Amino acid sequence: MHSVIFLIALAATTALACPDLQYHSHDLEKRAEASGTPWSYNNVNTWGVLSAEYEACQDGSHQAPIGLRLDQGFAPASPKFQGYERNVTGAFANWGYGPSMTLEHADGDFSTLPHFSFAEDTKSETVYMSAWHMHAPSEHTVDGRRSRAELHLVHVDADGSPRAVLALRIDPGTVDSEFFKQLPPLIGHDENGKQVNATLNVGLALQEVDYFKRAWTYAGSLTTPPCTEGIRFFVARDTLFIGDAQMRALLGVSQYSARTEQQVWQHRVNVL
Repeated sequence: MHSVIFLIALAATTALACPDLQYHSHDLEKRAEASGTPWSYNNVNTWGVLSAEYEACQDGSHQAPIGLRLDQGFAPASPKFQGYERNVTGAFANWGYGPSMTLEHADGDFSTLPHFSFAEDTKSETVYMSAWHMHAPSEHTVDGRRSRAELHLVHVDADGSPRAVLALRIDPGTVDSEFFKQLPPLIGHDENGKQVNATLNVGLALQEVDYFKRAWTYAGSLTTPPCTEGIRFFVARDTLFIGDAQMRALLGVSQYSARTEQQVWQHRVNVL
């Protein structure tokens, strides 16, 4: 939140203007340039001292990602999904660490995007999917184990600010993933300026993890600088399995992009 990371900013005109995006995935390098403070996963444990803008990375009270356990149970309620089963169009790219996509929408209007609702502190909220991106390996661990990769579906509030991330852990399986089958040819991590128009059905990913019927949830943050808090994470219990060839292709265009596991503090795990 994206993670994710999520973090890509929406373009002033359309979401197809990938180089100008800012909300969690596609433009991490540009955000670092804009702040004048570059960062990388090589200095992940010192992000908080690189810049005053990144202080939350060091002293935040509910930073992401965290370690999860099977014995701690799951969220009391699943997200209420709407609009994920139809095709959406956007700009497919590589955010420098793995595949990513930003969804097209009218300027300032997110209402046409796939969305879900959840209640936090008895207040119901609706968030809109603006982008997705992948990390390798997974950012979240389950009982201490990392999956090979993780897909973050990044959601924003009605004003376009990052608010929630749906996280799906990815591992190799025995059959190909229908969600991955529809992706355009993958773009290399060294082709950060390249993008292509794409149309796909995000609902296929939700189907493969049983629509988050069993999921952990917690109050978290963006998983890259500036590590802004206030991001609600939902992490699917079920794994998104993909074929061996699909897994190799994904890893072949990815770079290491998993933030260090954060200590649990005010995360309110499975409390809504």
